[in-house]
Amino acid sequence: MLSHLCAATPALYILWITMAQIAGQEDREKTTALKDLLSRIDLDELMKKDEPPFTFPKTLEEFEYAFNEYGQLRHIKTGELFVFNAREDLHRWNQKRYEALGEIITQYVYELLEKKCNMTKAILPVDATEDEPTSFIYLSHDALTNPSKLLVLIQGCGVVRAGQWARRLIINQDLDSGTQIPFITRAMEEGYGVMVLNPNENYLEVEKPAMSSPLPSATEPSDEPAEKRERKDDKEGKKKREFYEKYRNPQKETETEQIPIRENGSSEEHVLYVWDHFVSKAAAKNIFIMAHSYGGLSFVELMNQREMQVKNRVCAVALTDSAHNIWLQETSKGTQDWMQQHCCNWVSSPEPLDTPLDPMLPDCPQVSAGTERHELTSWVSFNTIFRFFTEVLEAKEDEEAEETSNAVTTRSSSLKNKHQDL
Repeated sequence: MLSHLCAATPALYILWITMAQIAGQEDREKTTALKDLLSRIDLDELMKKDEPPFTFPKTLEEFEYAFNEYGQLRHIKTGELFVFNAREDLHRWNQKRYEALGEIITQYVYELLEKKCNMTKAILPVDATEDEPTSFIYLSHDALTNPSKLLVLIQGCGVVRAGQWARRLIINQDLDSGTQIPFITRAMEEGYGVMVLNPNENYLEVEKPAMSSPLPSATEPSDEPAEKRERKDDKEGKKKREFYEKYRNPQKETETEQIPIRENGSSEEHVLYVWDHFVSKAAAKNIFIMAHSYGGLSFVELMNQREMQVKNRVCAVALTDSAHNIWLQETSKGTQDWMQQHCCNWVSSPEPLDTPLDPMLPDCPQVSAGTERHELTSWVSFNTIFRFFTEVLEAKEDEEAEETSNAVTTRSSSLKNKHQDL
């Protein structure tokens, strides 16, 4: 019995060695496949392997949200605020969901501008052809014909579109604080024509055409029979597919390209274009501009390009936490002096509303917006901005009346002197 066991020992040893070699070969193949995988994607991408598809509702109703009577976005069933982290540890998916809701909000605000404010779209460029990308602004019915007053609204940069100050406020607070609608309705009540600009609609985004697959690279000829080589390739391919399925690549976003809108490819271009084709052609004797954040920079750039036109037509400018910089934008001394007399910048500050502040640059007076939150500066300053416009207009009208009175007195005195001479 012992002799048989001793005779079998070498065979068992050889079998054990063979099995260990096979296991080692499989481990090496897995290690090679893992290295191949990691060379294509990073570890952050690997963590997204369980990410759900980027497929989201197309309407507020499908999202199960609605605006209540106070203009607040609430869940239809629970009445709760919008929840950003709908799924834990899936930040990219949550962000995409938030952006999808934001696009619905944009369309909702457009509907309010058209139905609640009775505004109409004006397509840009004004001479656009059928096959080129376009943008638009919103006009009140008397924006171009109102002989007295015109208010022009310019928001900051980012995802916000016509009629919005801040998407975050619309979703998390209410429509009044996040949209321009209170400014539009108040302006209309006070006899202004209104233009709502759209400085962030700068391009048409289209899906990139699929790239053709590269031709297989040439390889050294093999001495193996074709049939054996095909079976080997199929076996290796199956192993790789199974391994990649276990650690599959996360979903990739659709690749897109941007086609600029002619003469509206940036906020600065847009503001200049609207001035040339709409604002400068308006009948209003007194033009007022309100610009938030980057909109202030775009306004200052407009002054650099159309200084005399702006000085002759614009009565007053209200800025809220403006991003302009008179030194970096190389404004003229004449522009700086004009801004000192006709502009006011409500900036984020812990000080009470309208508290005068020391400006860092010698451009225009700065006062506190009564809030430290950048996106809220326009809404918190709402009433004081319209009071500023009214005071500037009254001062201008008083000055014009005084000039008219002096001119009449001068003519009357001249005629009286002539009569005495005769």
